[in-house]
Amino acid sequence: MKNGNRLKKKNIIIILGLVLISFGFFSAILLNNMHKNNLRKQEVEKQNEIAKRHKKEKKKLEEKKAKERKEETPGPFTPWTVKREDGKKIAYLTFDDGPSPNTAKIIDILNQNNIKATFFLIGSNAENFPDLVREEFKNGEVIGNHTYSHILSNKLNPEKFLEDLNKCDEVLKNILGKNYDSRLARFPGGSFGNNLNATREAVTKAGYRFVDWNDEIGDALGKNLPEAVLLSNLKKYTNYDTVVLLMHDTTPKTTTVAVLPQIIQYLRDRGYIFATL
Repeated sequence: MKNGNRLKKKNIIIILGLVLISFGFFSAILLNNMHKNNLRKQEVEKQNEIAKRHKKEKKKLEEKKAKERKEETPGPFTPWTVKREDGKKIAYLTFDDGPSPNTAKIIDILNQNNIKATFFLIGSNAENFPDLVREEFKNGEVIGNHTYSHILSNKLNPEKFLEDLNKCDEVLKNILGKNYDSRLARFPGGSFGNNLNATREAVTKAGYRFVDWNDEIGDALGKNLPEAVLLSNLKKYTNYDTVVLLMHDTTPKTTTVAVLPQIIQYLRDRGYIFATL
């Protein structure tokens, strides 16, 4: 009888022990799951907070850019005539006549050097390569208007030229959406000459801000000019503390792409920092 009671007690102890072990095991699993859930919740809250902060910062930046654009005065823009008080040397890299497959290669080089540039797009080319337009914009490049057709003779007719500018503006807005509202433009071949007085006045009244250049590599003078020639032109024309450098990113300009790293290095070696218009 005593042996039977001892055995019964022993079984009860074993059962209680197993119950306690099971309780402890499942409690540990429950606590672990609760801890993981808390960690996940904290991570989600952290990511949501980061997203909110980024959204707020992006909105502030867009508002700042919009304000700056409103404050920009329409008409001719000549950065090289503005006296700088900080003593800095500034280089504005500009590319005309794109986009083309060369545009993507240029963006890659700019990214490798942590530089942004200004691209003056032809509307008809933008229609052919809308994805490149979006890539430029998304990458932080500044996009300007270079007319829809790039017909040089249109400059002599203010009404026709303004129509060409506005058509390009509509193309860019259709591709980029409401975030694109730039009024920055460049005349094909430049806005130089007294015979363009009426056209410059019309473009200014329409609210456009147009910029020429005071430095160039001469890649407009032919297809695939030797890199040495392009670099020589740069050295010959770079004579100001502020330079607006004219280059082109059309399909035939492969040597412009090839020489761009040397152009950037040449300007850096002479103390220039880079900015966008």
